[in-house]
Amino acid sequence: MHRRGFLFGGSLLMLPLFAGAAQRSTRAPAARASAARAQAPRFEVDPMWPDPMPNHWILGSVTGLTIDARDHVFVVNLTDSFNRRTETGMELNPPGEGCCAPSPNVLELDASGKVVGHFGGPGAGYQWPEMNAGVGVDGAGNVWIGGQGGADSRILKFSRDGQFIAEFGTGGAVAAAGSERPDTAYGGVSPGRGRGGRGRGGPVRAPALPANSNSVETFGGPARFSFDAKANEAYVADGYRNHRVAVIDMTTGAIKRYWGAYGNKPDDSQSSKYAPGASPKEFGVVRCATLSTDGYVYVCDATNDRIQVFTKAGTFVKEASVEPQTLGGGSAWDIAFSRDPRQTYLYVADGMNMKVHILDRQSLKELSSFGDGGRQPGEFYAVDAIATDSKGNIYTAETYESKRIQKFQFKGVGPAPVNAGVVWPAAGRSAKP
Repeated sequence: MHRRGFLFGGSLLMLPLFAGAAQRSTRAPAARASAARAQAPRFEVDPMWPDPMPNHWILGSVTGLTIDARDHVFVVNLTDSFNRRTETGMELNPPGEGCCAPSPNVLELDASGKVVGHFGGPGAGYQWPEMNAGVGVDGAGNVWIGGQGGADSRILKFSRDGQFIAEFGTGGAVAAAGSERPDTAYGGVSPGRGRGGRGRGGPVRAPALPANSNSVETFGGPARFSFDAKANEAYVADGYRNHRVAVIDMTTGAIKRYWGAYGNKPDDSQSSKYAPGASPKEFGVVRCATLSTDGYVYVCDATNDRIQVFTKAGTFVKEASVEPQTLGGGSAWDIAFSRDPRQTYLYVADGMNMKVHILDRQSLKELSSFGDGGRQPGEFYAVDAIATDSKGNIYTAETYESKRIQKFQFKGVGPAPVNAGVVWPAAGRSAKP
């Protein structure tokens, strides 16, 4: 009995030891997992942003988004990407019941998400794009608009309130009717549904212009813009139809220099369909050409699943693949920089894989990502554009049938998973039954 009592007592004495060992053993893998996670920015979706729009407006397929020095968000969208019978009945004659009407082509929202300005569409002195796409705001607050239609060859420049300032580029020779038309709808992904390649009810399009990446007079589907105010230069991702970066004078629009993949002279005849594992010598669809504060140009070669980096003069520096098995429209649709002084991180909008990649800007190594396919807050369906405000928050725009913009609040830098998935607010998760 005494022996059994001793053993029993011994087992009682040892329970805390076993418990402590077990606790240490469960803590150790967790600590190792935390230590293994890269330090990266973390975000939460703001499901209450933006505010409802006035006048029963609804967004069409969003084809560009940028943020100005006041943290105002500028958005361009396709106003004829709707089914009038089921989406925009107010356009019918006689009008349908209650809702809705397309928003204007260009919208300005303040930081709270309220619409504070709008303009767009045909006007005196300029030709509005067949498919407006891409928007930039320069240091003077002027708004630049590009186009991804098969015949879009110009860049438009407006004041913030929509007063026309300039049109850069000339029209080109239209390809003969019946000739093969490049797939420029939705940035090279597919011709889309219905007439015009942009959803039901879209207008019939004119035959497309051919690529002309060595032209110094015109553009071939200008997609995005960034600006060097000191040099009075704009960097143009001239890339829905052409395959280059063009640098232009911000006042006259004159093309000062341009380059293709690896800094070489572009050769449109050598541009080919991407195959995973290849390193194409030419750009595919060039969706962005974004200038960093330390003077490098980051180029989204979307359909070739890569980012290439250049000096301002066009000298190739380095490259990185992003989801290199991606076909169709590719993975690198747009980029934005983190807002710390060094712009430590690079955010990549991946339209085909429905996520945002977070890369270390210097090494171009992926640290984390967030998002998943879907239409709920924090999910993506064809994320087309991305930008950051002065507080480090991320804003995204979605095209195709998703037709929306979202805001992701910056939550600081810390250990981040390889893929954070849908970054729903923690308070929202805890409130669910």
